Amino acid sequence: MNRRLGISIYPEHSTMDKDKEYVDLAHKYGFERIFMCMLSVEKPKDEIRREFSEIIGYAKERGFEVILDIAPNIFDKLGISYDDLSFFNELGASGIRLDLGFDGAKEAMLSFNKYGMKIEINMSNDVAYIDNIMTYKPNTPFIYGCHNFYPQKGTALPYDFFVKCSQRFKKYGVRTAAFINSQTAEIGPWNINDGLCTLEDHRSLPVEVQAKHLFATGLIDDVIIGNAYASEEELERLSKVNRYQVELAVELVDNVSDVEKTIIFDEQHYRRGDITHEVVRSTEVRKKYGKYDIKNHDNDVIFKRGDVLIGNNDFGKYKGELQIALRACGDNRKNLVGRVREEEKILLDFIEPWSKFIFEEYKKGSKS
Repeated sequence: MNRRLGISIYPEHSTMDKDKEYVDLAHKYGFERIFMCMLSVEKPKDEIRREFSEIIGYAKERGFEVILDIAPNIFDKLGISYDDLSFFNELGASGIRLDLGFDGAKEAMLSFNKYGMKIEINMSNDVAYIDNIMTYKPNTPFIYGCHNFYPQKGTALPYDFFVKCSQRFKKYGVRTAAFINSQTAEIGPWNINDGLCTLEDHRSLPVEVQAKHLFATGLIDDVIIGNAYASEEELERLSKVNRYQVELAVELVDNVSDVEKTIIFDEQHYRRGDITHEVVRSTEVRKKYGKYDIKNHDNDVIFKRGDVLIGNNDFGKYKGELQIALRACGDNRKNLVGRVREEEKILLDFIEPWSKFIFEEYKKGSKS
């Protein structure tokens, strides 16, 4: 399934011009979906229809899929029914997200709506909700799953719980989404906004690291910035994230040679299938670079987790092999050539037997 990036828009807390400007900026960097909040609308129905249809139409003209986040109270306010989605179709929405669920049969029936709208359901509960929906034979391609975001610091999901919730959906091949947190944005649905992320561990991380982590789990297809408005710099950094394999940002040591740089950055790496707990081994590269002169440097040290190593001239048949240290170790037949960015060491857990991975250069003090 293709993986996408998304943004969030809160029409009740922003202006049309600013929303359109944000949509254009996200479009420039290849974003493809929009989470649009209707949870806190207070205006008259006709005004809501006019404003939402204008911004949704503007976004769809630029290729965005737009999902409206709704709750039961919205139907009461607008005098509409779940049995008739014509109002949301008039707005131009691609789908609706049900903040609260029904009995499973209702969601399944809604997925066959005549407008072809997606029905997105809440993923952030470790219960048999999606299993129940599936027993009622829904129109599965029109069922999406999306985690919650959590505006209050300390209230977002722990990672192990997130995994259990997400696995319930992925086993059915349902398209899944989760939220990350801009470090510059200030707009959300409520008057408390400590960031809008799904995972608590992400709250203070750079946006691109959050996205890398979610994609690396293999459990999330769409990564959405929960708060608005993310900066252009953040959008650009996200646009460069590799969505399909782990790409580690590595800070090089001063003495790294040109051949070592080539090994690091110009080759497709993968971890050997017969793994060790001490290092990740990329062994194919030594067949190509074992004939090169790889002088000893930065080798008489204790390597730490996340250190990138390359076998030097003293390593015989293993010269040119690239490794990533997973625990403290030492071997002067290996050169320390770089260090994985501190925030990205969480990605090392996703380099499993036969996993593919690559590197990008990171310069300390930069944001990407």
